[in-house]
Amino acid sequence: MIDLEPKERIQKIIELLEQQYPKAKTALTYTTPLEMLIATMLSAQTTDVRVNLVTQSLFKKYHTAQDYANADLKELEADIHSTGFYHNKAKNLKASCQILVKKFGGQVPKTMAELQELPGVARKTANVVLYNSYGITAGIAVDTHVMRLSKRLGLTEQKDQDKIEKDLMALTPKEKWMKLTDLLIFHGRQVCMAKSPRCDICVLNKICPSAFTFN
Repeated sequence: MIDLEPKERIQKIIELLEQQYPKAKTALTYTTPLEMLIATMLSAQTTDVRVNLVTQSLFKKYHTAQDYANADLKELEADIHSTGFYHNKAKNLKASCQILVKKFGGQVPKTMAELQELPGVARKTANVVLYNSYGITAGIAVDTHVMRLSKRLGLTEQKDQDKIEKDLMALTPKEKWMKLTDLLIFHGRQVCMAKSPRCDICVLNKICPSAFTFN
């Protein structure tokens, strides 16, 4: 393995993954900031493929924050049932959209602090919404793939999402913060899986301190 300092390693990681996945971006289907917010909230503990199947009909039924705010909770639960944890998700969707209507004129806000006022919206969701809806880079969205790969790549020893995000932000140029998220997610899904990472074909295997562990 080529031994690099963390900042050097992350620059090389981004370079190699950008070559490998030039079109890396969110897999969620959306056309508006509200749809991005709803889809991201639904994506917790399920796959983007599943969310896209659900939102195909959901977005035809509910068009505005007011629609979700006025929705019958049981009916909304049924509409999103297959995404899992539907009781909590439906409650948060409805409550969040009520806040959007009451406080933000039905619009999805453009700041981290305001987005985190919404039930069920933590930093990860807010980062995804800000970046994909408005092109605003406020941080690095840390999901399960980003958590796993950042540890394997020797970029953090933390277990808490917010602490991992801080470590990654300190190492990564700001203009690459959310690009790093997309790249690690793509790589985590296709090569660096949780149980059987494919180190033999991994473009990072020469700079990954964990690669030999799985060979």
